[in-house]
Amino acid sequence: MSTHAPVIAAVDGSQHSLTALEWAMEAARPRGAEVLAVHVRGEASVQPSASLVPLPPQVVEELDDAVRERVLARVEGAAVPVTFTTVDGVPSLALAELATKAQLLVVGSRGLGGFAALLLGSTGRKLAAQAPCPVVIVPHAERAGERTEAVGERTEAEGRRTEAAGDRSGQAPRVVLGLAPDETADAVIEFAFAEAARRGAQLHVVSTYLVPLTSLLVVGEMVDSFSGSGAARALEAAQTARLAPFLTRHPAVTVTRVATAGDPAGRLVTASREASLTVVGRHRRRMRPDALMMGSVTNAVLQHAQGAVAVVPGD
Repeated sequence: MSTHAPVIAAVDGSQHSLTALEWAMEAARPRGAEVLAVHVRGEASVQPSASLVPLPPQVVEELDDAVRERVLARVEGAAVPVTFTTVDGVPSLALAELATKAQLLVVGSRGLGGFAALLLGSTGRKLAAQAPCPVVIVPHAERAGERTEAVGERTEAEGRRTEAAGDRSGQAPRVVLGLAPDETADAVIEFAFAEAARRGAQLHVVSTYLVPLTSLLVVGEMVDSFSGSGAARALEAAQTARLAPFLTRHPAVTVTRVATAGDPAGRLVTASREASLTVVGRHRRRMRPDALMMGSVTNAVLQHAQGAVAVVPGD
């Protein structure tokens, strides 16, 4: 049995949760960790109220058996040990409590409020905001399908260009890190570097600055203003300084960097189309411990990213 803290996967028998389970198993393998597949039975089964009727014990047992069977079928022949367990309670609270002893928590996603275009469901949102360990949200089928189609089109186009150039070398996988040099915590940056190292992936670092509206347009044309150029140079310098110690600790990780004007959430969502994982930080300063706010950029990336997103606590 592994001596490392486990990777937890939240499962409920649905296809989106089984996809998250597969992601968790892949993440656990290079970590030398086991996977704990957790089925949280809803509070209605154990805490009846005026609006919630408890399920009969036989029905609860049948539901547990169905989830267990689907999980065991999916993990058959897995390269990492997987343990299945069932707990009672509110899913977000129960999983957050278990996460105190985990190195990673992986959850599937559903469209919020029934909108398939959105990545994050209510449980995933609460966990991303409150869990004590990094939380990975794995996209639902609709969004994963959009990503596959977009990446497939890009890969086909790149294949044609590669063949024409006579270069048949493959492209390394990519981990994307959203970096605000003066705000992003060390834990977030370290997670991104470590994850890139485990995957043998390129780390793509995205930093942005805002350009005042008054310097964007003059007579309908884009201006390369001194203020904009100065901001870009300052951001590049700050980005270089912020990454320096992590480059020293992870010399094998290839890093590409972007420091440009623009909306940070939009840039990260676009970058997520070609990433195996997008890493963002969770800012808790000036917020109550139970607040569901994660910062506007992190929230937007979670809602619209086209691939798995890791939200890493900054404290």
